[in-house]
Amino acid sequence: MSKFEITNDTRIFRHRIPARLSHWFLVITFFLTMFTGVAFFFPDFAWLTDILGTPQLARAVHPFTGLLMFVAFIFLCSLYWHHNIPEKNDIRWLKGVVEVLKGNEHEVAYNGKYNLGQKMLFWTLILAMFTLLATGIVMWRQYFSHHFSIPVLRFAILLHSASAFMLFTGIMVHMYMAFWVKGSIRGIIEGWVTVRWAKKHHPKWYREEILPELEKDGEREAKGEKTKALFKRISD
Repeated sequence: MSKFEITNDTRIFRHRIPARLSHWFLVITFFLTMFTGVAFFFPDFAWLTDILGTPQLARAVHPFTGLLMFVAFIFLCSLYWHHNIPEKNDIRWLKGVVEVLKGNEHEVAYNGKYNLGQKMLFWTLILAMFTLLATGIVMWRQYFSHHFSIPVLRFAILLHSASAFMLFTGIMVHMYMAFWVKGSIRGIIEGWVTVRWAKKHHPKWYREEILPELEKDGEREAKGEKTKALFKRISD
């Protein structure tokens, strides 16, 4: 028999340790890459290169932090891509987007682990990341740029700049929404959300993926085995 009762305050896993670590590593590399990139693109922000010591060092390090950012992003994609496949059901979120912005998402949408807005952002960031990687390699003066013609380099710079703007805008939207939806930040820092939060923002994910695991967790708890969905450190 289960040792715990599932209530709205029960704490459940949202993000596991590997995902959280790679997410924050991605955050660090993103800002390092962004600051140096902005410094190169806008002379008024040249002082940002001091973050890495000198302008020369910043120019040398920028491509490497970009590569590390790409690797961290791809690792996160490997964990979450299957949750970001658009479904027919997602159209409910789009039709009710006005209510979503009012905070009534639970009344108009039946979201899985991610809603349509998050899925659109996910694929937009993938496009931006791969474009940044491809154009960044073409522009990498130390190793590759001499293999390409001036027109190709100019086009690569244009695409790189546009993709960087797309990435920056997407990340800013992501950050704003993370703070706007109360409880989201806690999920990526500590790893857990409450059942109440899951029911309100991602009911399909809760009912079809988490609830069955919670019910099984009751049996595991009774046997003294490790639980899978329950955030055991804190929950009763």
